Amino acid sequence: MKVTVVGAGAVGASCAEYIAIKNFASEVVLLDIKEGFAEGKAMDLMQTASLNGFDTKITGITNDYSATANSDICVITSGIPRKPGMTREELIGINAGIVKSVSASLIEHSPETIIIVVSNPMDTMAYLVHKTTGLPKHRIIGMGGALDSARFKYRLAEALGAPISDVDGMVIGGHSDTGMVPLTRLATRNSVLVSEFLSEDRLNQVLEDTKVGGATLTKLLGTSAWYAPGAAVSGLVQAIACDQKKMFPCSVLLEGEYGLNDICIGAPVILGRNGIEKIVEIELSEAEKAHMQESAEGVRKTNGLLAL
Repeated sequence: MKVTVVGAGAVGASCAEYIAIKNFASEVVLLDIKEGFAEGKAMDLMQTASLNGFDTKITGITNDYSATANSDICVITSGIPRKPGMTREELIGINAGIVKSVSASLIEHSPETIIIVVSNPMDTMAYLVHKTTGLPKHRIIGMGGALDSARFKYRLAEALGAPISDVDGMVIGGHSDTGMVPLTRLATRNSVLVSEFLSEDRLNQVLEDTKVGGATLTKLLGTSAWYAPGAAVSGLVQAIACDQKKMFPCSVLLEGEYGLNDICIGAPVILGRNGIEKIVEIELSEAEKAHMQESAEGVRKTNGLLAL
């Protein structure tokens, strides 16, 4: 199993690290345009192999896509990160050109690959890959919902005063501060609805804290987060590589599901060796349907800024 990660910055390096530590891939190629940067990150990571007990080979490459040939899965993290006060949508002008070029180069050398998009604005970047590459929809996955759901579960566990292993919950909709739809109504603690433990006001606070999870970290760190995004990517990659048939909310091209068409937005999917093996439609409340529609309108507005 060969995995390529494009972009050796904080997010890309975290992706490579978590994938390697899980020890299911034979090789991870880390590629960057900055001379020597990916090579240095790869060398540093490889020097942890004996300490962390993995045998995955990590190779760093400067802008040579031939080294990515025959990759089973490719992860695109390249682009500029958010700064404090900046929305994901403000990144579109620069990142669209980068993602379009990177995806074309990857497919040239790995025509059967599955692409995972991390670059922001993530739903629009996933849509761009669909529109410009011609890959089938099951082989293009936007990472956002997996990360947003991890942040949701963190906030739920915090509110409950419970271990996070007790908690389950999901975020669908757009990967933006206003577009996320945390499904508080369906969230559980060991199969018991969290509404049995938390007041409506506290649940609403969890919802709002989840939606601004990325912005909160950007304000604290001065740039985008990287540990949780890297872990989210590694979970998706492992589910595909190991044919786990796991359910994750991901940005996926919808063709009628949830009443939406011609849009990439977060919805639960089953991930296996073929990528997206099924889009799962869950029954939403009227309020959740309305929020999903509002989220889709926001994503479409950002999509309209693309030069397709």
